[in-house]
Amino acid sequence: MERVSYRGWQNCFRLSDGRVELIITGDVGPRVIRFGPVGGDNLFAEREEEIGRTGGKEWRIYGGHRLWHSPEARLRTYVPDNGPVEVREKGALVALQPVEPGTGIQKELRISLEDGGATVIHRLYNQGLWTVELAPWALSVMAPGGIGIVPVSSEPSDPDRLLPNRVVVLWPYSDMRDPRVLWGRRYVLLRQEPGNARPFKFGVNSRDGWAAYIRNGLLFVKRFKYFPGRPYPDFGCSVEMYTNEWMLELETLGPLVRLEPGEVIEHTERWFLVEGIKVETEDDVEHHVRPRIEGLL
Repeated sequence: MERVSYRGWQNCFRLSDGRVELIITGDVGPRVIRFGPVGGDNLFAEREEEIGRTGGKEWRIYGGHRLWHSPEARLRTYVPDNGPVEVREKGALVALQPVEPGTGIQKELRISLEDGGATVIHRLYNQGLWTVELAPWALSVMAPGGIGIVPVSSEPSDPDRLLPNRVVVLWPYSDMRDPRVLWGRRYVLLRQEPGNARPFKFGVNSRDGWAAYIRNGLLFVKRFKYFPGRPYPDFGCSVEMYTNEWMLELETLGPLVRLEPGEVIEHTERWFLVEGIKVETEDDVEHHVRPRIEGLL
């Protein structure tokens, strides 16, 4: 770990294994504001008018990767995180946010580089006085011009193939005819189109434990654990994607829990980068992406 400045923020921290690097903010957040090859492009989007800013009462997206708690609600979700966080090295890079006013929830990111990828542990602490029902929600704001990929179940839920085996959830502003989305046999693909301001969001109960984003031949993979039989937010979603004119959010969620005062819940993602892959169709995913991801798993 080394302390660095980044685009106006003086207190940032960099981790690198010589192949990949990430930068986490200490002046706001916590955010992983950068993740990518050393000397290469940032796979995460950055909101240019907000980068380097601190303070203020309005919530800012900034870009990068962040931790929320689901279900989404205006008062508890958009609590500003524009102030400093505690960053320390304790077997990993740990960034701890002050307790959120109003919710009593405290957020922590614990990050390490190992085995060719990054391990990102998301923790939510209930520091309040009451039990809170929530699910950990990890959101990566991806750079524009790529394609989000998530597998959906193809296995029948009963031997006679009479019962449904997947959930697809849409938000009120999502148009099912939107040409940016491909509803495939085995995958859903969502293309980010710079300048297309029409928002689109969907969620699925993906059981495979991964989601990905490909941009300029570089594949970003998120691996996570799916818990069959556990309740998930938003009608059962474990993966969600949202896009607008400047980014695509690649989101994974943990199961809903009733978090008692003093308790903590974790949600872990493993991040990988895979180079030299091109995707245009669902067949490309099946023949070129899936084998590489299965090698990682």
